Amino acid sequence: MRQAMIFAAGLGTRLKPLTDTMPKALVPVGGQPLLYHVVMRLKAAGFERIVVNVHHFADQIIDYLHDNNHFGLDIRVSDEREKLLETGGGIKKAMPLFESDSPILIHNVDILSNINLSTLYEQAQQTDALLLVSQRQTKRYLLFDETFRLQGWTNIETGELKGPVANNPGLMADSQLKRLAFSGIHVFHPSLFARMEEWGDRFPIIDFYLRNCDRAKVMGREQKDLRLLDVGKLDTLQAAEDFLNEL
Repeated sequence: MRQAMIFAAGLGTRLKPLTDTMPKALVPVGGQPLLYHVVMRLKAAGFERIVVNVHHFADQIIDYLHDNNHFGLDIRVSDEREKLLETGGGIKKAMPLFESDSPILIHNVDILSNINLSTLYEQAQQTDALLLVSQRQTKRYLLFDETFRLQGWTNIETGELKGPVANNPGLMADSQLKRLAFSGIHVFHPSLFARMEEWGDRFPIIDFYLRNCDRAKVMGREQKDLRLLDVGKLDTLQAAEDFLNEL
């Protein structure tokens, strides 16, 4: 079974005032909510089970899914109304809602892209985690060796390092180390849940990957022609509609 998780619990503060009355997931783009576009892309890629986490205006999302008969899919809700758990904590809390033998494609609700989700999912079968990355301008980068195994993270403005490179700065001198930007789309294998037991209930998934990439097979997949739009601000809504029309 192909299974996925959509992060839809965020407060959407950058989309105010729209998110004063609705969750970010239901902000319309091209006549349909952001959540609709991600669900439809996953459905087209053959995903059967989708877990959606909720927090901000959670009832609106639950009602929207119910009113649309869950789009003919096995859509389950992971309730974070008590408190936001960040990306890692969100995945950990949703653990009981997934099958234990199939990878989970993780997708932010406010990300639109031209990635073939089916291909990405298939390429993740032999990994513990596969992170979709690309070459684009940002302050924070993931660092990969020549085999595309994750070796660390860096903030190029502050010089901060995390992961194996923080303990072995010599890795940074390796000319083969690739500096790539994370897309917010990745595939997580349920075998990693056991490693989350020692973590609390709230933590970022990237910190988890960086802490475990020397023991688990956390890989990157660079998409050369990746087109990605983060629908995070009001001024990106028109661009998002144009983006969908082009896709």
